[in-house]
Amino acid sequence: MPDAVVIGSGPNGLVAANLLADAGWSVEVLEAQSEPGGAVRSDRGVHPEYVSDLFSAFYPLAAASPVLAHLDLAADGLRWSHAPRVLAHPLTDGRCAVLERRVHDTSAGLAAFAANDANAWQDMYDEWRRVGPDLVRTLFTPFPPVRAGLRLARTLRASGGLRLARDLSLPVRRLGEERFEGEGGRLLLAGNALHADLAPEAAGSGGFGWLMSMLGQSHGFPVPVGGAGALTAALVRRLQRRGGVVRCGERVVSVDVRNGAAVGVRTAGGEAIGARRAVLAAVSAPALYRDLVAEEHLPSRLLRDLERFQWDFATFKVDWALSRPVPWTAPQAVGAGTVHLAEGVDALTRFASQIATGAVPDAPFVLFGQMTTADAARSPAGTESAWAYTHLPQHIGSDAGPDHITGRWDAGEQEAFADRVEAQVERVAPGFRALVRARRILAPPTLQAMDQNLHNGAINNGTAALHQQAFFRPVPGTGRPETPVKGLYLASAAAHPGGGVHGAPGANAARAALRRHGLHRLLHRAQRI
Repeated sequence: MPDAVVIGSGPNGLVAANLLADAGWSVEVLEAQSEPGGAVRSDRGVHPEYVSDLFSAFYPLAAASPVLAHLDLAADGLRWSHAPRVLAHPLTDGRCAVLERRVHDTSAGLAAFAANDANAWQDMYDEWRRVGPDLVRTLFTPFPPVRAGLRLARTLRASGGLRLARDLSLPVRRLGEERFEGEGGRLLLAGNALHADLAPEAAGSGGFGWLMSMLGQSHGFPVPVGGAGALTAALVRRLQRRGGVVRCGERVVSVDVRNGAAVGVRTAGGEAIGARRAVLAAVSAPALYRDLVAEEHLPSRLLRDLERFQWDFATFKVDWALSRPVPWTAPQAVGAGTVHLAEGVDALTRFASQIATGAVPDAPFVLFGQMTTADAARSPAGTESAWAYTHLPQHIGSDAGPDHITGRWDAGEQEAFADRVEAQVERVAPGFRALVRARRILAPPTLQAMDQNLHNGAINNGTAALHQQAFFRPVPGTGRPETPVKGLYLASAAAHPGGGVHGAPGANAARAALRRHGLHRLLHRAQRI
């Protein structure tokens, strides 16, 4: 019988398992899929000569994460690679907002939109350098972040903190208008905000757009050399070197509870696996509280609150094997790992508004990844392994486009919407379609089938909006990994601090389990945290 059972082998589950193993616990990780990784996996399913990331691809949060830094995954083979440029947002008139690797170069590019915006970007980055390290530590520690929060408060007091806090609470449209005269800086902020389900007019979207933009400026948007699966492989190797076990094809169907405490789990195959000390669930909050734990073990208030749990947007993804690099009309987009496709902030607002009303967008905002540009190992020289994703309503009521998409996602609807995504690329890269050697479509139900945490393609395990963050995540009054069942911990992005590949929810759950047994100080000393 292991000391702990971890349900799910995504990055949070594997981080949690590694930290428990570091403290001397025996750990078994149970994964429903045939391979580990959750939403951090890669394959050659589009074309045998091309590596494609199935889900997530670029990892600014991983690069900044103190949790992953302390695991020293380089010792287990993980290497990072960067595209020449971090991010580009081309427009049909030939202009292009670019997040460069060096802040001076980003500023110089934004001056082409408005001369004063060069200094505005530098000022924003100077703010980040003052408060960013403490802010990241605060985000990636358990809620409430007492010590990290105090350090951040002291930094903010010395740096005009009330004004910065006010700015970060703004909608990203307003933040962009206040900080930048031209469209370039506004596009970078707003496009980055829409990596989550935050419309340009949503409160707090300015803070998220600022965070992602500044992470990109300071850390880039790196990728694992050889594919996203290399990050998972490093986490698995590290765990196995410490005696941990990962068992794939083992779907957990229930958590065994005795006298109010979790004592193990049961699998779909009928196996009962005991846990001497803890069960950590790297699954969605609805899956944990509706499917895995019997209702009689949970407070009725929690179950009522869960009825108001909000998923983030659905996701639709397309992968391509391209015979040549993308023929962007804006030359600045050629060397960018990530490219945002929307004709201005107004187009982003229109896109988000259509989703809010249940309509399939007619001109979707597309996040496009040039993976061979970021990592030459992804495809043969002179070619490009590429992908794009966009968001959709969780529940489709209408189609703003001409294809009458209903959300059945049969073959016809998938092909029609994939063509709509390609049309967005073709607008600023004429001839793109002629380069496609192979295409793979991952519609929302497909994404969920490949990873049950991706409910209808929701990639953040719940909305990133303010009403479901911090002590409101996943429901009001929580915010921590502990659950009403002793020894059972929520270790997924459904817990604070939420989505992204950074490992913090898994680390928080592991430390809570160790704290219950008086071992968390040992782990902190071992990791010098």
